[in-house]
Amino acid sequence: MRTTLFKNALVLATMDDTRRELPGGSVLVRGNRVASIHAAGENLPAADETIDCSRHVLMPGLINTHHHMYQSLTRAVPAAQDVDLFAWLKALYPIWARLTPEMITISTQTAMAELILSGCTTSSDHLYIYPDGCRLDDAIAAAHEIGMRFHAARGAMSVGESKGGLPPDRVVEDESVILKDMQRLVEAYHDPSECSMCRMVLAPCSPFSVSTDLMRESAVMARHYGVSLHTHLAENDDDVAYSLAKFGATPAQYAENLGWTGHDVWHAHCVKLDDDGIFRFARTGTGVAHCPCSNMRLASGIAPVGKMRAAGVSVGLGVDGSASNDGAHMLGEARQALLLQRVGFGPAAMTARQALELATRGGAKVLNRSDIGHLAPGMAADLVAFDVSGIAHAGALHDPLAALAFAAPVAAAHVMINGRLVVREGALLTLNLHSLVRRHNELSTILVNG
Repeated sequence: MRTTLFKNALVLATMDDTRRELPGGSVLVRGNRVASIHAAGENLPAADETIDCSRHVLMPGLINTHHHMYQSLTRAVPAAQDVDLFAWLKALYPIWARLTPEMITISTQTAMAELILSGCTTSSDHLYIYPDGCRLDDAIAAAHEIGMRFHAARGAMSVGESKGGLPPDRVVEDESVILKDMQRLVEAYHDPSECSMCRMVLAPCSPFSVSTDLMRESAVMARHYGVSLHTHLAENDDDVAYSLAKFGATPAQYAENLGWTGHDVWHAHCVKLDDDGIFRFARTGTGVAHCPCSNMRLASGIAPVGKMRAAGVSVGLGVDGSASNDGAHMLGEARQALLLQRVGFGPAAMTARQALELATRGGAKVLNRSDIGHLAPGMAADLVAFDVSGIAHAGALHDPLAALAFAAPVAAAHVMINGRLVVREGALLTLNLHSLVRRHNELSTILVNG
């Protein structure tokens, strides 16, 4: 098997169980796994390829736990710039109703390219709208081509405006069709093995767009097949008010009543998760995808991440949809998580290392994976190297690891996913980025202008 040696890092942050940080550390990759880790001064093994990391922070690949990649086509749409969640959705649903299969493919690759160049090696994507023949297969094929480790979430909306839901009727699906397609996708694509590059997730969109029956039945199906569950929950005050009025329960109570808690479940946002909800999630091992940029963009509030973590809730980071964040930079998301917790809860509410841990170990736990998120022999070979010798980190090399979160976010210099180098010296190797962006902008214009 081919070997690659990442050599003599300025600092190697393993994020392992003891959180080892090794100045001058090196990592040997064999095939698609980490073979060995070496401290400075140790004799280093020979390798087929050696990458000098003496100007770099070397660490595990970052993990994105919540996204809507198709939304990269509708960034900064004027009608949705200055509104809250429900108004934002109402402005964009009619545009998204014109999506095509090519738009799904190209937007997925654009979003993934942006993530990979920011140091992200694993991402979930929550696709919940399927007009004009669009299928989740389009996104899965796109991920395979670009080389990203993918948790593909088969989202769904089944309760339109005529039944008291938020989305217009023309963008919802029949629930029997949804469940049949969920089963098809799991049977066709889900790979539960170690170092799997594709896992399926069942993901009805939100309590205000699907029925209780669909929530229950998707949970039963997920447990039958051994796949994870994902949805939006307690995102803002309107979300909570809808749950109380419609179901007579808080979002967390509603989720638990329907079987939507456990180690195989994670919920996006949870900005308004109350103390009882935090207790329920901690008791059951339910995870949370924290999306600070989106929560600020839509003025949803500040999620109590520190309180969640103190209670034992697993928390990862999500960039969320590129129309509610307008960017997808994982280091940038970690930085915003750090800063937002401090704004909400004080200067010691989150450290730089805790923010980076959310983006690595935290994400792995939320996605229910033990083979990614830290570096140790036998782990999947997902590594990222950030060059900290430039202007963004000038004067910050007293603590180069913390500087990744405190300083302005930079692009990754090298990215390896599953033993395959997909970024070298800042350049994406698996796709022609210029052609991708050109076509993406063409499709965006067609979609938004109708």
